[in-house]
Amino acid sequence: MSSARTAFITGAARGLAREIAVDLARAGYRVAFTFRPGGTPPDETIAAALAAGGAAPLALPADHGVAGETERSVRAAQDALGPIDAYVHAVGPIVVKLFASSGMDDYRTMLAGNLGSAVEGAFAVLPSMRTRGFGRLVFFGMNGSHVTLPGRGMSLYGAAKAGVTAFARTLAIEEAARGITVNVVEPGDIRNKDATRDEARAIPARNPTGHAGSSEDVAYAVRVLLSDDAGFINGQALAVSGGLVLPYETAQ
Repeated sequence: MSSARTAFITGAARGLAREIAVDLARAGYRVAFTFRPGGTPPDETIAAALAAGGAAPLALPADHGVAGETERSVRAAQDALGPIDAYVHAVGPIVVKLFASSGMDDYRTMLAGNLGSAVEGAFAVLPSMRTRGFGRLVFFGMNGSHVTLPGRGMSLYGAAKAGVTAFARTLAIEEAARGITVNVVEPGDIRNKDATRDEARAIPARNPTGHAGSSEDVAYAVRVLLSDDAGFINGQALAVSGGLVLPYETAQ
């Protein structure tokens, strides 16, 4: 991987995306990421971790549930750092409740924050990738979204993530001849997102491995998919779940 690569990650102030930002910085990427205004801001810990990886991170406020915000943040990153080589769309609100208790506001939140923002991000980053003949896009589904696996309480969230996955895999076949790959990561039920890989292995979990996964596991998968050498890995939905075959571990 060339150290000249630039990565843009949505929603990386905390959680899985935060570890992805740190991991890519350590691998030599220039990193830009967004955080939600009024939510958790990037703190000194992530800034120090990114700096330790040799990166001067660019943190941009963006509410990805608002039309135009994803595109605006991408443009700001491009103005500051140049063309984006790797786009990781990790942001996505979740509502877990039975459909009978849901309303149209929940539907609009799930669709705009997950699928709508993913589509808007793709519109923003793809033109320069096409011009340069190189690009890597990774979107986030939910465990089982590539087969529309149902989960109780996840009718709206599951539908939105299935839409993201279908969009990404279709985009993959349309853009492949231009040197652009598009893949999906489906994280398993990783509840302690601050645990290291070693710490997670000591946490019992109801998946086939018997232990929890970590943000480091997800970050590793993303880094592989973004690498220059991954040009023949395209249109895939990669589960980072320990072999979990249900939407979440408590369903077993």
